[in-house]
Amino acid sequence: MAIRLSCKEASRLISQGMDRRLSFPERFAVRLHVGICDACTRFTRQVEFLRRALKAFPGPDDPDGR
Repeated sequence: MAIRLSCKEASRLISQGMDRRLSFPERFAVRLHVGICDACTRFTRQVEFLRRALKAFPGPDDPDGR
């Protein structure tokens, strides 16, 4: 795992980090990249927003509507 990530690698890890716990080197590399990359900072916020939005709305099989 390289410490210096491309935006493509960072976005892949950001997405994976929503579903699993990243290893320490992965978390470190993503934090370093997001700290200097405005585009990936925005991408992280967008992914987090979508995740919260999906949790807030009921699914089609939810009998309570929640």
